Amino acid sequence: MDYRDLLALPEHVVGEIVGGELEVSPRPRSRHARAATRMYGSLRDFDLDDDDDGDDGPDGWSILFEPEVHLGGDVLIPDLAGWRRDRMPVLEDTAWFDLAPDWVCEVLSPSTARLDRTRKLPLYGQAGVAYAWLVDVDAERLEAYRREGAFWVLIGAWGGDEVARIAPFDARELKLSRLWMPKPRGAAATGGAAPAGAVTTQANAEDANVVQGSAGTTSEGAGE
Repeated sequence: MDYRDLLALPEHVVGEIVGGELEVSPRPRSRHARAATRMYGSLRDFDLDDDDDGDDGPDGWSILFEPEVHLGGDVLIPDLAGWRRDRMPVLEDTAWFDLAPDWVCEVLSPSTARLDRTRKLPLYGQAGVAYAWLVDVDAERLEAYRREGAFWVLIGAWGGDEVARIAPFDARELKLSRLWMPKPRGAAATGGAAPAGAVTTQANAEDANVVQGSAGTTSEGAGE
């Protein structure tokens, strides 16, 4: 399996090389695309150049949609990824990046959730990515993780119409309701998820085992 296999794929699919295997996913649904677009809009202040406006916003990042990231022999395409500018001062005009991002965001769908959780998340950790967000648009839930050594540690989980400050972008509030598809009039809102610190969770960056300290149980893969 090599890069030529990716180049041979039709344009209407997303191809990645994960653990030496070719993974092909359909293009995202509208609710998936909306969440990614709205997420970038919410984080836009962090991606401003010094001369973009006159305020003292929390800039210092380069944030991209679906960048192609080469991590050793793996070719991954997160829905969003961000690099701190002190690590990547110049955003090169290139088709792919071999510098691991500082933050990734995966918007989960039924066809990609297991791949994102159990295979890509450990690879991001091994490559040195510091933060990972997983957004479940069907459950209207965002989980944020911080890497500590060989483990992903759950910072917190939020959902529904909650408003939160979430590292590494905690200098601004994130309104979760902006990410979700509008509901039909009269439909009940999805219940909010646990706030930061309510659950102590570690996901091994090597094999993606998840240990839930509050329940004292271990589940393999953190999949669906």
